[in-house]
Amino acid sequence: MTLETLRSICLALPDVTEDIKWGADLVFSVGGKMFCVANTERPHQISFKCTADAFGELVERPGLRPAPYLARAMWVQEESLGEALERAELERLLRTSYELVRAKVPKSKLSKKSPAKSKKATAGRRSRAVPAAARRRRR
Repeated sequence: MTLETLRSICLALPDVTEDIKWGADLVFSVGGKMFCVANTERPHQISFKCTADAFGELVERPGLRPAPYLARAMWVQEESLGEALERAELERLLRTSYELVRAKVPKSKLSKKSPAKSKKATAGRRSRAVPAAARRRRR
């Protein structure tokens, strides 16, 4: 796993921004709140938020530990990107981290599109912006 792969996973989520903080840390945020931090220098440690249940399980595994300074908020650190977590599992954990943080962000800081709704769910709905005369002509 590379930092570019990590970037592609995180930036695919709605409303995500990235920036460099503290000199060498690549930070992914939603609504101004971070959900993933990766060290840009080798061995590329990565930290992310998780549920209390997942935290207890993850920190017992080799290569994972409570994240420094953030463990009390249920953040886990992988000591070397891609060594302890497979890509599919990391994607799932990052999505969970994103959702946990996004849930606490004020709606005014988020775009109108919801990550939970798909295009299929809204495809059959009629727009209220279409005038009644135009709707009658379609029938």
